[in-house]
Amino acid sequence: MVGGSWRFIKGNFFLTVVIPRLSTRWPQSFQQRCGFRKAAKKPESKKVEEELGPAHSESSEATAQRRTPAPHWDHQAPPSPPRAFGRLVRPLVFTVGFTGCSFGSAAIWQYESLKSRVQGYFDELRADWLDKVRPQKRGDIRKEINQWWNSLSEGQRTVTGIIAANAIVFCCWRVPSLQRFMIRYFTANPASRTLCSPMILSTFSHFSFFHMAANMYVLWSFSTSAVSMLGREQFMAVYLSAGVISTFVSYVCKMATGRFGPSLGASGAIMTVLAAVCTKIPEAKLAIIFLPMFTFTAGNALKAIVAMDTAGLVLGWRFFDHAAHLGGAMFGIWYVLFGHELIWKNREPFVKLWHDFRTRRGPGGGGGGQLFIIHL
Repeated sequence: MVGGSWRFIKGNFFLTVVIPRLSTRWPQSFQQRCGFRKAAKKPESKKVEEELGPAHSESSEATAQRRTPAPHWDHQAPPSPPRAFGRLVRPLVFTVGFTGCSFGSAAIWQYESLKSRVQGYFDELRADWLDKVRPQKRGDIRKEINQWWNSLSEGQRTVTGIIAANAIVFCCWRVPSLQRFMIRYFTANPASRTLCSPMILSTFSHFSFFHMAANMYVLWSFSTSAVSMLGREQFMAVYLSAGVISTFVSYVCKMATGRFGPSLGASGAIMTVLAAVCTKIPEAKLAIIFLPMFTFTAGNALKAIVAMDTAGLVLGWRFFDHAAHLGGAMFGIWYVLFGHELIWKNREPFVKLWHDFRTRRGPGGGGGGQLFIIHL
C-alpha cells in the first residue's frame, strides 16, 4: 500500500527520506512485467475466480518473479448489483469492533506490563546481582544477541515482531500450494466472498520483496519517534487499527468507482505512522536520501504526500491504492489532533473494570490491589 524510506537521526531531529515507490495496484497492462500473469480459463480455476475481481497487484522485479510461480489473478464479475454498498456493512462493523478491541487490549497490556514491572523490581535486582557473581562466558551467542537487543530503541524492539510477521507471510507467498489460500485471506478485495479477515491480514502481506523491504524500512526508521511519542502499547493499537481503517476506506472507494481488484501491503498503516509523526513534529527536517542537500519540513512533506494521493484518487491513477494511503494519513492526522484525547486518555474506566475483574479472580478473591494507569 505505501512505501518509502525515512530515517530518524538522533540529536539534530533530522529525518532522511527516500521517495516512496509504492506498489499494490498495478494495471493489467503491467501484469506480465510484474510477474502476475493472466491464466487461461480452466474449469478448476472457478474457486479462485470467486475470490477475485479484476487483477491489480503490487509490482516486483521481473528477475525475482521468474523464480517463483506467480498467483493467477483471473477475472470475476463485480458484486451484483455492481455497487452494492450493503456488502460494506460487515466490514464497517468489523472495523469499529477491531479498533475498539485493539485499544482495549492495548490498555490492558499497559496495565499488566506496568504491574509486572513494579512487582518484578526485586527479581531484576537479584538477577543483576547473580550476573555479577556468575563468571562470564566469552563468545556466548545468547549474550551477543541480548546486547544487540538491548542496544535497540524501544520503538525498534516494538516493530521487530511486525517485521518478522511480514517476512513470514512473504515466505508463504513463495509456496505455490498456498497461493490460493493467500489470495483469499491475505489480499483485500470488496468483490471477494471473504471481506473481513483480509482487512487485517493483508496489512502483513507483500508479494514483492522490494515492496516489503521499502515498507519495513520506513516502519523501522519511524518506530523510535512514533513509539516515544505514543508508547509501545498505544502505538500497536494505532498501527493495527490503521491497517483495518485504511483497507475499509479502500473498499468504499472501490465500490464507489467500480474499480475492483485485490490489494495488499502495510502502506496504509505506515502512512498513519508517517502522518502522526509529521503532524506532531511538523518542523522536523526531511531530506531525500539521495539528495541530502535539499531539505524540507515534515509538515510540507505530509502535505505533498496527501496532495499526490488525492490527485491519484481523483484522476484514477491505478499504480497505487491511493484511497488506502489517504485513509491511513487522515487517520494518523486525526488521531494526533483528537483521537489521543478522545480514546486513549479516556481508558481509565475500562482499566478499572479490568482491575476489579483481576482482583476478584486473584488469590484470596476480593483483595485490594493497586491500580496502575499511565497518562501519556
